Order: sequence, then structure tokens, then C-alpha cells
Amino acid sequence: MQLYEQQKLRVHNSLTGKKELFVPLNPGYIGMYVCGPTVYSNVHLGNCRTFMSFDMIFRYFKHLGYKVRYVRNITDAGHLVDDAEDGEDKIAKKARLEQLEPMEVVQRYTVDFHNILEKFNFLPPSIEPTATGHIIEQIEIIKVIIEKGYAYEINGSVYFDVVKFNKTNDYGKLSGRKLEDMIANTRELAAQDEKRSPQDFALWKKAEPAHIMRWPSPWGDGFPGWHLECTAMSTKYLGETFDIHGGGMDLKFPHHECEIAQAEASNGKSPVQYWLHTNMLTLNGKKMAKSTGNSILPGEIFSGDNEILSKAFSPSMVRFFMMQAHYTSILDISNDALLASEKGFNKLMEAINTVDSLAEGKQTQFDVHAWKQSCYDAMNDDFNTPILIAKLFDAVKHINLIKEGKESITADDKTVLKETIQAFVFDVLGLENKTNSAADTEKLSGTVELLIQLRKNARENKDFATSDSIRDQLAALGIQLKDGKEGTTFSL
Repeated sequence: MQLYEQQKLRVHNSLTGKKELFVPLNPGYIGMYVCGPTVYSNVHLGNCRTFMSFDMIFRYFKHLGYKVRYVRNITDAGHLVDDAEDGEDKIAKKARLEQLEPMEVVQRYTVDFHNILEKFNFLPPSIEPTATGHIIEQIEIIKVIIEKGYAYEINGSVYFDVVKFNKTNDYGKLSGRKLEDMIANTRELAAQDEKRSPQDFALWKKAEPAHIMRWPSPWGDGFPGWHLECTAMSTKYLGETFDIHGGGMDLKFPHHECEIAQAEASNGKSPVQYWLHTNMLTLNGKKMAKSTGNSILPGEIFSGDNEILSKAFSPSMVRFFMMQAHYTSILDISNDALLASEKGFNKLMEAINTVDSLAEGKQTQFDVHAWKQSCYDAMNDDFNTPILIAKLFDAVKHINLIKEGKESITADDKTVLKETIQAFVFDVLGLENKTNSAADTEKLSGTVELLIQLRKNARENKDFATSDSIRDQLAALGIQLKDGKEGTTFSL
């Protein structure tokens, strides 16, 4: 029997606004599509949080024994600046500014994207298709939508007829918007004159003479609309209806709303069973924005080369920090929050490293099997990683008590404890227990011993301010000093 047959998982479905029992279309198999990056710049931390959340979900499904086809696309065409219906393609704009071929821009930032995700210990998706690799499929879907009367061609561009679609369908059901309200609140813009309604969105855009990225189509040279690519790729690899579609909350409208409309117009079926959306990441309590300087890239966190944080933080520690918040809640990143999280991360890894050396007894005070199920209960409640981490620290407390001889554990329970904590920490949360090399450890030990000696000298000279400062600053870095009869020792 597979684990998924024993564990009942509930997920928050954005389409219904409710937490629902997760039942895949095909028992034992899951199809999941997540909107990937538009590769015109270095991947930012907010995007990393979204992809990390779905990497964790992917990992948990695999842990439960499901066979998962996880599709995460690369947007390398069609995404216009400011998510608008008119204007310049984000990649083409970057290519023009840097005097590069658009595919040079795509290659550079796709490589950056993969490098950052590898540092964060992501599992690769099953399929990573590109928009430019599926132009034919997008053109074929447009033909079907036109044939069914839900799209129209004008001046070489093709638009989706939202008003007509809404007469027999519910446009806005994912985002909770009403078309009547959207129309009432829309100002007429000159650039929208060729559309029948301002709410209509582009399936295909005519390429003006200066437009670099262009493909032939039945309507003339042009390029596909941003929303269409995800419909084409998700249905090609997962079918007309599949289990999960994910992305950031900022994609609910218009992107995901338009995906639903395109799929329903072309094949008459609701494309997705469960819509999952991640929330945003803020920095020091404010929205991240390059324009205000309130912004930081993942690589800048890893290197410490920034003016926002006091030190560098490892990718695995940053991942642990992000897992301490539920994927649907806003998470604020700050220097103090990362420092506090680092202490917890080190404490967790230290406990894991201790399990093998725990002395075995004839009885166990800690109910390991109930604790194990509580870890599953947390994950089964819409992938509640903060609760899971709290349960892991329950185990850490008992590991330390056993180490100190205040509790005991049987050999069998010790095996269950070790296997469970490693499964959830490494396989599900995707953390890594990377230890320093012997040379690095020796250098660190020598440095701390030097500081201990300086602190000792300060105390002997009754310079208690310096003595306390050394102790407190080492503690802030996660290095604890312990004064004893035979001198001062330290632990990381």
C-alpha cells in the first residue's frame, strides 16, 4: 500500500475559496502545471518563493508515492511590458537595450534561473517547455477558438471575445470579478480602439516592422499572447483537464483567468481541478521594488554582497526560512528574521547529526509513532510547513533530552525517529545538511579560540564591556560560549 492511500490530503482551492479533499483524476498519478519565469532578468526572490513552494509540494507528492508529471514552463516570448495588451515584449525590450539577440537574453537568464534553483536544491520539473517551442500548438488553439466564435481577427491581430464568452460562461470566477464591474470601471484607451471591448485580450498580436520576435501565421507575421502559451503547453503535456495549476497570486488575474477562458472556449472543459496560489514576499515590511532600492537578489543573499543584510546566508538556510511560513501567507524577509531563523536551522541540523549516537534503552518516553503521524497531519493540511517545522522541533527537544540522559529510546523507535526526521527535513522540505570542510572548521575554531582568549584578557583587566560584547556578538552569529571550571568552550 502506498503512503498516499493512508494519508488524506486537503488543499486550498483558489477556484472555490475552500479547503478540499485532494482526489487526483487518475489514482496514483498527478499532473501539475506551474507558470515559470519570463527570462528577461535575474530571477527575483519572490519568484523563487513561488517555485520553492511548488518544489516542496512536488517533493511531498513523490514522498507519498504518487507518480507526478510536473510541468513548469519558460516564457521566452509574448509577455509584454507591464502585463499590457499593447507595447513591447519584455525580452525584445531587453535585447534592444543591451544590443543582443533576443535568444541571447533568453539563454543568459534561463541559465541564471537554473543556477539559483540548483543552489536552493530544487528538483527539476518533469518537463520544462518554452513558449517559442510551441508556436504551432498556440496557432492551432487560436483557429479552434475562432471557429467556435469566441475570437475575432482584426488588422492582423486576434482577440478573445470576453463579452460573448461570458454570456454562456463565467469569466472572472477564479479572481472573483464580475465582467459588468470590469466594464464599468474601464476607461477607454486609444490603444484599445481596434478591440470590440477593453476586456478582450490578445491571442495573437500583429508584429510591427520594428518588432524583432515574429512568426508566420494565418493572420500574418506576429507573436502569441502571453496567456495562450500556458494553455497550449499545459493541455499538450497534461491533457484537457488536469489536477493542479499553480503560480503566484499576482497571476490570478488576468493570466490564470484568461487561461480558464481559453481552455473552456477551445475544448468546452474546465481545465484544472485545483488552483493553488502562493502569496508575496516583502522586504523589511515593504513591497520589493528596484526603483526604491528595497530589493535583493538571491545571489546577493548567498554572497553577503548587499547593503540590507549583516552577513551572508546559505541557500539551505534561506529555504528553511521560507518554509517557516505557509505558502498562502505573506512572508517578510529581514536581517533579524534571517538571523533568528539561522539559529533554528543550526539547532535542527545539530539534532539530526546527534540521532545516530543516541544511547538506546529499554523504553521510550517520547511517543515516536504519534509524532510521526503529526508530521503527516501537518503536511496533509494544505502543506502546512510551519506546523511541520514545529513538530520537527518537538523531536529536537526529545533528542536533546535523550542525549542528556533525561529520557531514553528503544532501538526500534530510534530507527523510526531517524528515518522520519530525515524524510521530512531532506526529502520533503528539501533542506541540505552541508557541513564545513575540515580546513574551514579548523580556521573557524582557531578564530573563535582567539576571541575567547581576547575575552579572557578583557575580563582579567575588568573590561567587562568588551568581554560581554565578544560573547554577545558570537552568540548573534550562532556561536555559544560556555564558561566552566576548566575554561571556556564553544558550540556552533
